Amino acid sequence: MLQLVKIEPSSLADYASLVGEEEIESIRSLGRSLKGLRVLHLSATAYGGGVAEILARLVPLMRDAGIMAEWRIIYGSDEFFNVTKTLHNALQGADVALDEGRRAVYERFSALNAEAFDGEYDVVVVHDPQPAAVPALRERKGARRWIWRCHIDTSHANLGVWSYLKSFLLPYDAAIFTLPQYVPADSPFPRLSFIPPSIDPLAAKNSPLDRAEASRVLARLHVDPNRPLLLQVARFDPWKDPLGVIDSYRMVKIEVPTVQLVLAGSMATDDPEGWDYYERTLRHAGADYDIRVLHNLHGVGDLEINALQTLADVVIQKSTREGFGLSVSEALWKGTPVVAGDVGGIPLQVIEGETGYLVTGPLACAERVYSLLRQPELRSALGTRGREHVRQRFLITRHLKDYLELFGSLLTPSPTDPGKERLQ
Repeated sequence: MLQLVKIEPSSLADYASLVGEEEIESIRSLGRSLKGLRVLHLSATAYGGGVAEILARLVPLMRDAGIMAEWRIIYGSDEFFNVTKTLHNALQGADVALDEGRRAVYERFSALNAEAFDGEYDVVVVHDPQPAAVPALRERKGARRWIWRCHIDTSHANLGVWSYLKSFLLPYDAAIFTLPQYVPADSPFPRLSFIPPSIDPLAAKNSPLDRAEASRVLARLHVDPNRPLLLQVARFDPWKDPLGVIDSYRMVKIEVPTVQLVLAGSMATDDPEGWDYYERTLRHAGADYDIRVLHNLHGVGDLEINALQTLADVVIQKSTREGFGLSVSEALWKGTPVVAGDVGGIPLQVIEGETGYLVTGPLACAERVYSLLRQPELRSALGTRGREHVRQRFLITRHLKDYLELFGSLLTPSPTDPGKERLQ
């Protein structure tokens, strides 16, 4: 059997003070209409990255709503995950190819995972390309409905690689994308739903943190809480552009010599490439002791990220491709303004001049950051508006409700067009 991920229980009642009793009752009503529904979330890894973070909080709340929800992860080796990282990059537009050897690796491990798949479910949600071939290789056995959840910005997908992956996507009943523009023109899915990701405001990473305690955490990380701080929280990945962040920081430092930069990332089992780019980032930082390059294996966990996002003067997310960027909402939730790349799902969160600024290139990033460092009142105003924007649109309760509505619609199709309605 595929590995079951153990999760801690959560209660919807705990979120009422943030989203209101009426919203909680609306979710519970949906749950009662689906009570006992058997749902499986299938992904590549149990830690490191946004998908794992979301599922660790979403699955327990599905259970509390009355859904029999599980989360399992696939088997893979470095060889397999190197191939799926290439696949991931190609779907984001990289000019790479999957030769016969790489395809053989993907198909061999996909077959092993399809064989290890066990159990009967009403709905299986398969996350991203790594496990995408499972239903095709199982001939759809094991679930009434299969959903592919693509967390990637596939608006510029490499056509050759997309055509290869699409051959495995034909059995799906529906797909979830973050934005309509991510859907390739030749999408094979009979139904589409558009659901942005979310953060959990009660998770250790996002719950309120006393500033004095946050200062102690930063001091432990050798970051001075009394000096201006810039922060990017992201995987070490060329699409996150940590080298460009360093370039922007160096421009700002000319005008603000006391400024510091922290690049905090997460190493995940499905991203062997991360170590290579981490080393490149270290080399680009050089001997500047005001740059700290940290990751989860340094002991930088949820508390440390919370403290950094709470005390940062400006959070940067200078992505060149980005499916959504959970760290943007995390920062906004803490009242910290964000300067970010004008790509993918980031503009859903960063409203220009309202919750932060959208930029392209290191110079534009540096100019916005410098302006914010000079204007504490503006930083405060952007942060206040940013927190409310996240509360209204990007908390996990909304995410849960979207999923429950999708499950209900998918299992009770329209009598006039039972297989082709497009879910919005």
